[in-house]
Amino acid sequence: MNDDVDFSGQLCLWYRGEVVVDIAAGALSLDSLTGVFSVSKALSALVIARLVDSGQLTLDARVSMYWPEFAASEKEAITVRQLLAHQAGLVAIDGVVALDLFLDCSVGGAALARQFPLWRPGTAFGYHGLTIGVLMEELVRRITGQYLQEIYERDIRSPRGVDAYLGLPPGLDARYVPTDDAILSSTQPGDTLRRPPLDGVTTSVFGNLDCGMTNATDSAFTNNVRTRRVGPAAFGGVASARGLAALYADALESSPTPVASANTLARMAQQHSWGTDRVLHATRAYGLVYMLPHPEMAFGSPYAFGHDGAGGALVFADPRSQISFAYIPHPMQFPGGVDARAIVLAQLAQQCAA
Repeated sequence: MNDDVDFSGQLCLWYRGEVVVDIAAGALSLDSLTGVFSVSKALSALVIARLVDSGQLTLDARVSMYWPEFAASEKEAITVRQLLAHQAGLVAIDGVVALDLFLDCSVGGAALARQFPLWRPGTAFGYHGLTIGVLMEELVRRITGQYLQEIYERDIRSPRGVDAYLGLPPGLDARYVPTDDAILSSTQPGDTLRRPPLDGVTTSVFGNLDCGMTNATDSAFTNNVRTRRVGPAAFGGVASARGLAALYADALESSPTPVASANTLARMAQQHSWGTDRVLHATRAYGLVYMLPHPEMAFGSPYAFGHDGAGGALVFADPRSQISFAYIPHPMQFPGGVDARAIVLAQLAQQCAA
């Protein structure tokens, strides 16, 4: 961003069960809610963790055991573990896709169940940026008969009263601050042009969503009231940093009301995929759903787990330092993904906790 452009943001930090930082500035107040893009995956992952805890979901089981139609097109051997580690090769729904396929997992899930994987499952990994939400939602629906968002609201969010929603109630719209596109400096458009051209895989993941409108940010994500109400598991979350940090404080063993067992969360935070992401063409480390720290995104210890968002937000919990961290900037930050400020702030927090 230009130095002369106002920057807004929220930052909240818990340490050993207590709030130690809770600040906001600019267009975002402490109580503001806004779209957090892929940080939504960190909310959805908690539903998966609770199903593992209860024994309803077995990570090494075949997906088709819970969802028989998924076995079509040579996918019968794909395990839940591979699916959640971005290894299944179902990075996009084929063709030009309507938003409705991401707002109803039974429809989007049926499309993905028919598809042939882009790569042989387990031979590569790539960020299933939008589709992992549909895949998680349909898996949860097949196991429980309920939508992932319903379980999240009833069993996770509501009992804690935190401002981190998968489906924002209409009565909270007055607190919603629309996401805004990044404001580029004089040099950043040139930086974009100098990047290697995107290949067809990347384009298919992020460029085939047809919302019938010209502004993709407004039409697909939470500035669209339909998306905001449904709360798609991959990108539909609305939250404050205060809400995210409080929720992830309950993902630590020191919490008196843990959202899932430490053992299950450790299994989900174990590294499953590492190296050059086939979709993003950048170094990434993934557990099950979760993004993990690595040298180019060094936000925590090797045991930390969380997720970033396209607008620059970051949430994580670190069992080693007992830190729960959440940061949301406004407007969106260039070039997309976690804001560099978030990494610096997370590192400072880790140093203070050491």
